[in-house]
Amino acid sequence: MPENTANASARPVLVRAGSAETLQDGAASLITLLADSDGTQGALTANRATLRKGSPGAPAHFHTRATEMFFVLGGSLRVLLGDRIVTLEAGDFVTVPPRLPHAFAPARDEEADVLVAFTPGMDRFDYYRLLERVYRGEADVEDIKASSERYDNHYCASPLWQAEVAGV
Repeated sequence: MPENTANASARPVLVRAGSAETLQDGAASLITLLADSDGTQGALTANRATLRKGSPGAPAHFHTRATEMFFVLGGSLRVLLGDRIVTLEAGDFVTVPPRLPHAFAPARDEEADVLVAFTPGMDRFDYYRLLERVYRGEADVEDIKASSERYDNHYCASPLWQAEVAGV
């Protein structure tokens, strides 16, 4: 049987927990960087989001070029999927196709530990580093807005999500 040479140049990506870069993008939120597109030959980007109780998570946004996936490792996660909100529990998985507005945060009075991946991969690690700089006061929201095309992260309005996180 002939050897598959299509992926002959692809390399495995191994990230040990103790050596993964962890960023703080809010008072109650950590992002652990696992694999960016440059290390996966564009196949995927992956991170771990650790959202403590009260974390605002991510506001409504969409991506034009990638599908985003969420796998809940522990806790409970609220996710906006267009015009509805679902709650994911440990072991639940959802994909969000390109252009679908979405947002996420831990369920009320809960924490959430989530594996987040994008396919195809997109350069996201510098975006997460920018979020940390904003949190530390070293950059501002205008820098995030200016980066929307580069990182394919487009914020949008969602009255449904606004009401959900406001507790209405």
